[in-house]
Amino acid sequence: MGRRLRIMTYNVHSCFGTDRKLDPGRIADVIAECEADIVALQEVDVARARSGGIDQAQTIANHLSMVSHFHPALHLEEERYGDALLTALPTRLVKADGLPSRGEPRGALWVEVPIDGVRLQVFVTHLGLLGAERVRQTEALIGPGWLGAPMPDDARIILAGDLNAVSRSPSYRMLVRRLRDAQAVAGGRPSATFPSRLPLLRIDHIFIGEGISAGRTFVHDTPLARRASDHLPLCADLEIV
Repeated sequence: MGRRLRIMTYNVHSCFGTDRKLDPGRIADVIAECEADIVALQEVDVARARSGGIDQAQTIANHLSMVSHFHPALHLEEERYGDALLTALPTRLVKADGLPSRGEPRGALWVEVPIDGVRLQVFVTHLGLLGAERVRQTEALIGPGWLGAPMPDDARIILAGDLNAVSRSPSYRMLVRRLRDAQAVAGGRPSATFPSRLPLLRIDHIFIGEGISAGRTFVHDTPLARRASDHLPLCADLEIV
């Protein structure tokens, strides 16, 4: 029996809810409801005037007694916007960098999480809105700078994020040639995450590599989650072997 943990991916929409209320604490409450060990966040604001100038990644992490790693895909003077990883487990930041972008800048975050004799390599990203741009970004992600980089023998790979890609899209198909979709591995009908009030699209994903199995996946669809962001969180219960 391996170590079990829950991973979650959540596009928090700069902590603006479907009711247009800005509330990082509400986002933290949704995450707490999910009881996740590792949390991948997208659309996080840091020092942006529109969201009160706070560090949303650190604020949410503080609510949850976790540490945060943040990468600003967009950096305008002091204002930043991008992806984050939160956890109470030990971590080491491996890489935080941009991805090829023509529209809104996109990036990725790579954090190592040592756990029970293995080293999880957790990648967090948010891909672009245009199909051709997503293909270039996915090519970069599976290339030598990211997933294709040399890994330790005890590495276990997880990729989580808002890919803006449904299962029939080219970028999704590229990824499933390299990794496995946790929802597909767990069985049952995969669930949509967007828009939160009436989920129709499955664009938020968790992918896993060798040495990881998915026992259960679920979309956290509660009244609070439907208000807190325009996406619902996706969670996966994983076993690391």
